[in-house]
Amino acid sequence: MNASTAMKVGPELSSVFDHIAKNNDKFVSRLLDYLRHPSISAQNVGMGEVVELLVSMLRKLGLEASAIPTAGYPVVMGRWERAPGAPTVLLYGHYDVQPPDPLEAWISPPFEPVIREERVYARGAGDNKGQHFAQILALESHLAVHGCLPCNVIILLEGEEEIGSPHIAEFVDAHRDLLKADLVVTADGPLHESGRPIITYGVRGIVAFELRARAARSDVHSGNFGGLAPNPVWTLVHLLATMKNTEGNITIDGFYDDVGAPTELERTAAARLPLTAEDIQRALGLAKLDNPTDLPLADRLMFRPTLTINGLHGGYGGPGSKTIVPHEAFAKCDARLVERQDPEDILRKIEAHVKNHAPDVEFIRIESTPPSKTRLDAPFSKAIQSALQIAHGVEPLIYPSLGATLPDYVFTKILGTPSFVVPYANADEANHAPNENIKICCFLNGVRTGAALLDALGGSPR
Repeated sequence: MNASTAMKVGPELSSVFDHIAKNNDKFVSRLLDYLRHPSISAQNVGMGEVVELLVSMLRKLGLEASAIPTAGYPVVMGRWERAPGAPTVLLYGHYDVQPPDPLEAWISPPFEPVIREERVYARGAGDNKGQHFAQILALESHLAVHGCLPCNVIILLEGEEEIGSPHIAEFVDAHRDLLKADLVVTADGPLHESGRPIITYGVRGIVAFELRARAARSDVHSGNFGGLAPNPVWTLVHLLATMKNTEGNITIDGFYDDVGAPTELERTAAARLPLTAEDIQRALGLAKLDNPTDLPLADRLMFRPTLTINGLHGGYGGPGSKTIVPHEAFAKCDARLVERQDPEDILRKIEAHVKNHAPDVEFIRIESTPPSKTRLDAPFSKAIQSALQIAHGVEPLIYPSLGATLPDYVFTKILGTPSFVVPYANADEANHAPNENIKICCFLNGVRTGAALLDALGGSPR
């Protein structure tokens, strides 16, 4: 931390930082203990045990804590509301993790956490147990030093984020009274690859769908019937070609109708981001970027919607040749949506396009999540930026939106609460992949960031 930043740390926060420094080893050891408990929502492995563990953990801190049932896995909630007049922050995270497969690709077993080269390796280390546990330790540190928190806190830990959060909207809508807060902070995702902290003010939404084409009862000989039997793979190829042109523009009627231009504040923040085409090409091993190349990188990453073919399958794919006309084919696709686009409206437009161009193709909806956006000048924005600068010793990068999707809309659209994503994990955390990890320095900086955030909010007007 540089000298100018250190001068900004008040005595109350300084003593909390000292407590964190003295307990670094204990905090890492406790993280290892937490990561030993699997909680795989897709397979219903260990979920109940981790729910009980979290409720017990929060109660030991002096929070009111409980597991609230949903139609799926419970939501763990904790509350500390003893700071009259101070803001209330809702801290969101998720206790479920991805399946660890393929197991053979792990250097060490996924639920036997180890430390190698100053990183903790285990499933959930970065996504999301390591990050929400850092938030919990920040609360604990304030309580251990001062016996109270600088602001009011609600903790919400979901158990279904890794399977698409199918019940979180229903839960939030039904429990508005329990979730009244002035702002939401989510610790999830990676820092910038340089290690610099970031704040994200929005996320793109998503719709996912499948297209299925069928023809003959079974595959047929391409010589005997190739000129007669319709080929479902060609059917999908032709259909998909009508949905996006070679210039990179989506050609579905009305797809762009609700896409708004970014604000001047968003343009300015995006222009300051260290994004270059050369860096992206180098990182991905690309000779060139996809069309449309005439748009700024930031527009393509956060301000514009996309349409992606995730997979196209049909017919024979083995060694050698097999001269057939396939009898069926399918494509899986997704579209990332920006603020003001409605998933249901977009799905209707895609379905209408399919019926118009290929009426025999089956359109199957898979999932949808609305986009979310918080204004860059929203209340508490400056306090969060200040907290990150104090914790890291450098100004954070400001991302108006993420290209990816989180269930952030439940806060901004259902509760009407400004929401900020403040990640703690390293850029190469390998979340969702074998050998998931979190750098120890990132985890401990996460604890410091959480502590600085509480302190900054405690000094903010409500």
